Amino acid sequence: MKEKIKSITLVLLVVCSLVQSYFLIYRLPGSNPVVKTANEYIKTENMGTELEADELLYPSQITVHLGDNRHTVFYPESTFYNLIYSRLKGRQFDGFQRYPVNNINWSEIRSEQIGLELEFGKGMPVELLQKVMQITKDPLFEGESISRLLIYSTDTEEQVRVFFFSSRGDVVYEATKADLRMQYVKQQADFGKDWISYTLEKGYYIPEQSIEMVETTLRTGLFSTEQMQSIFFDPSITRYIREKDGSEIYTDGRRSLQVRQSRNWINYTDPVAAAVTGESSPGRNALSAVDFVNQHGGWNGKYRLDQSEGPNAESQTVMFQQYYGSGQYGAFPIIDQSTFHYGVISLELRQGTITGYERSLIYSLGEKADKQVIKLAGGDELRRKIELLSHESVIKRLYPAYLPTLGENGLKLTPMWVAELQNGATRILP
Repeated sequence: MKEKIKSITLVLLVVCSLVQSYFLIYRLPGSNPVVKTANEYIKTENMGTELEADELLYPSQITVHLGDNRHTVFYPESTFYNLIYSRLKGRQFDGFQRYPVNNINWSEIRSEQIGLELEFGKGMPVELLQKVMQITKDPLFEGESISRLLIYSTDTEEQVRVFFFSSRGDVVYEATKADLRMQYVKQQADFGKDWISYTLEKGYYIPEQSIEMVETTLRTGLFSTEQMQSIFFDPSITRYIREKDGSEIYTDGRRSLQVRQSRNWINYTDPVAAAVTGESSPGRNALSAVDFVNQHGGWNGKYRLDQSEGPNAESQTVMFQQYYGSGQYGAFPIIDQSTFHYGVISLELRQGTITGYERSLIYSLGEKADKQVIKLAGGDELRRKIELLSHESVIKRLYPAYLPTLGENGLKLTPMWVAELQNGATRILP
């Protein structure tokens, strides 16, 4: 009998302990619980897809040099672009030697020799290029960022010459041991013989006839403030501040998220992270940036890494440029504007740690039915448009792109020629 009473007493004590624990954890009925269930947080897994780093590493364009100042340009996602790039990925590059960039007349080589040229924008770290191309590790070369790769053959040499241009603009690296032969380069160049002819003028390429692009309007959605807030903060400890300009700031006392509703844009900062010491290099920073975006909103569309080095070794900006299009016409960048921020995802890093993150709240739901093929000016008509910029600065690069505008029907993408100037400015040709 005593044993039975002891057993009952023990059971009652256990039950009382469980009840007490429940009230300690969840407080009193009607109050907010300290522990929140997963269902009470905004689900963010459908905000965007995750991407591997190598899906973001590709040239902004591939130029084919045909000799006699004849060229053509292939853009991402077009058939010949994909074919040339996929074949180059399997080739080996080794035996690097460094030279001052001014030792060779590059314009003459581009005009007279048969070859290929891959442009990587503001610079691609070598350690990232090694993820998509067979580049042998070399201490002379590995710390560099590459802006372009030039491959060409001469009539007097069977061996092809291969040059990697530093994004700093002062040196170039030759891969003296590359498994490329003259016949291989000529086969790739043959893809451009019947394509639109471009002329090299003052360092950039002008098509001698109009080029075609697709103008379209995209149906869009908008990430909510709650969605963006939930991927950075615990809502139970988040404070809300409304600024005079109408923007909203959410903070947990350390980090802050500024939401500009009028511009559909967010700016996340974590200044305390700058005090964290970590390994830093352009390649590692870019990989950290890819991981951060994967975990904080994901990707909505096609992006390309447009690497931008910072003012010093400790600080760096990594920017991802959004592209639109595929198939016959190719994919083209969507231009970010000061009046309408869209088309880029930007991250600030300090000593390898993310301290800033900016992106649009707008995302695409797919095309509407009103897309149409339009022609961008080429030849003398394009030259006249370029002449209007001659008084401002030297043109560094000329390329087709999409100008985004947001209206009642969705996000309209209008094809435009864009000039990148020597002084860093970007101008849209009228």
